[in-house]
Amino acid sequence: MGRVLNITNPKEQQLQQSQQQQQQQLEQPQQSEKQAAAAGDVEEGATKRRHATSVLEASVHLFKGSVGAGLFAMGDCFKNGGLLGSTLLLPVIAVMCVHCERLLIKGSLVAVSKTPGATFYDYPDTVEKCFEYGPRPLRCMSRAMKLIVEMFLCVTQFGFCAIYFVFITENLYQVLQQNGVDISMSMVMLITLLPAMIPSLMTNLKYISPVSMVANFALLFGLIATLTIAFSEGPMPSITERNLFTGGTQLSLFFGTALFSYEGIALVLPLRNSMRDPEKFTNRFGVLNVTMVLITALFIFTGFVSYMRWGDDVAGSITLNLEVEEVMSQVVKIVAALGVFFGYPIQFFVMMKILWPPFKRSYNCAQKNPITIQVILRFFMVMLTFGVALVVPELSLFISLIGALCSTSLAFVIPVLIDFVIRAQEPKGLGTLVYLKNIAILIIALLGIVTGTYQSIVEIINKFV
Repeated sequence: MGRVLNITNPKEQQLQQSQQQQQQQLEQPQQSEKQAAAAGDVEEGATKRRHATSVLEASVHLFKGSVGAGLFAMGDCFKNGGLLGSTLLLPVIAVMCVHCERLLIKGSLVAVSKTPGATFYDYPDTVEKCFEYGPRPLRCMSRAMKLIVEMFLCVTQFGFCAIYFVFITENLYQVLQQNGVDISMSMVMLITLLPAMIPSLMTNLKYISPVSMVANFALLFGLIATLTIAFSEGPMPSITERNLFTGGTQLSLFFGTALFSYEGIALVLPLRNSMRDPEKFTNRFGVLNVTMVLITALFIFTGFVSYMRWGDDVAGSITLNLEVEEVMSQVVKIVAALGVFFGYPIQFFVMMKILWPPFKRSYNCAQKNPITIQVILRFFMVMLTFGVALVVPELSLFISLIGALCSTSLAFVIPVLIDFVIRAQEPKGLGTLVYLKNIAILIIALLGIVTGTYQSIVEIINKFV
């Protein structure tokens, strides 16, 4: 019996060893996958922490995203609203903008809290989740609302990017012609392609910060130089020669210009989500409040001085009131145009945040080589915005029409609708004051949509008919 055991025992041991080896071979890929996933999570987390934006970088992006060509249109804004009327109403509109941005952030946080495993949502996903978790009759609208927001964001950001090519081309062309450089508008626009292309290919918001910083300095230099020239042209006219208040059509045009000048709501959630400390974005003295106070003060000062100096002759962009024959004026036009133009990458970033996720889900090559494919997609989209700016006549008129409908809806209408949906699920529901506040915002927003759309259509008809 002992001999039998001695004979059979090695065979059993070999069989057990063989089974154990097979089991280890089967378990090894699973363990490798788990280790790779864990390593990927660690690496992704480390990458996010390493690439997270600081408070200063977020402020720079928000400033550049909110201050574009609208800064140089403040003179026209004050002409339509009056000196005192515009000075009083602009802070009200700024408070309304910040309030709606906070409603959007609140909606995003509520959506994240109700979704297991979620860390943050951008604008379209926030709208979808808020409606999905909202009252039962509205849940079927969640997907449609997300598509509407995505469409509005893409159209608006694409339009901003395309019009930036037109803006700098017109200014550069004017300066070059004044200095005897005979070159076509198309060639001038082609020259602007490279400085727009390089920063737009960067896939991380942190790496765009230097471009936004340069853009902010260029904008401020152009503005300070323009206002310095305005002060140096002699004594300012008497305040009695300017309108303190306006009404009717002029006041509606003021609202249209003012509402469109605060164009940064599409950046709010991406910026907050990319910060190292997101809570510092919405603190009392956080990024949002401080930056918007500075922007509003800058708007008021620019508009007041511009309207005081040039009165009813103030142009849609105050740089156009400068004498193109003077060298300093030419420098100011170029630098101010560059300041606006270098806002292209930050506006382009928002558009790509919407286009890239569904593109990545749809194509295997994008999943295998995400960085390479995303850079290729970015290159294609930059060329597309360049092509539209090159071939579409009077593009600014169509962009104004798109902005009147899409931008105002994104900035004011959608955040208020999110607030209605969220509060409908709360035990207290909608209080009377909250209800009246939301209705007031909607009325002002609809006023901006109607007047802006009407004015844009009239200008398009006058131009082409």
